[in-house]
Amino acid sequence: MALKETPICDFGQPARVFALPGVDGKTWTLDDCRGPKGLLVMFICNHCPYVKAVRERIIRDANDLKALGIGVVAISANDPSDYPEDSFDNMKQVAREHDYPFAFLFDQTQAVARAYGAVCTPDFFGYNAELGLQYRGRLDESRKEAVLHARRDLYEAMKQIAKSGRGPAEQIPSMGCSIKWTKEE
Repeated sequence: MALKETPICDFGQPARVFALPGVDGKTWTLDDCRGPKGLLVMFICNHCPYVKAVRERIIRDANDLKALGIGVVAISANDPSDYPEDSFDNMKQVAREHDYPFAFLFDQTQAVARAYGAVCTPDFFGYNAELGLQYRGRLDESRKEAVLHARRDLYEAMKQIAKSGRGPAEQIPSMGCSIKWTKEE
């Protein structure tokens, strides 16, 4: 497991257009996923211990953000040939087991992850209503260990974005397992 941290937020960077298959059998586009107040794009996977450790908090925050008018989508771009737990069939199973309240999409070619500049799982991209990037930070201050009353960095940032269209100037990077890129032939 290679630990990675996300780079600093490139404020205003436009969200990248995509059309990806979801575990629900539907093809999802950027426009399908956005909410009236913004969009959270998360790169996650099934096997990463960082994602597993925060999965329930991601679900909680996704539900809370929807109530604020923020659309939420998760994308898995890991190469399942080396990480079978991240296969599309296993994505369907995990989404069902945990009752994901967001579309869970498979980026088999990894083109979308590359276009976004995703580096790890989890990697969070928070956009305003105009789909300009306003947040590229961590979920909360607890990292892998659950901490009682931990500051909810992602939720608070997206709440601010929903109200003002602008993310916080100070952001702490997310960290997690590196994206498992396909091997170059």
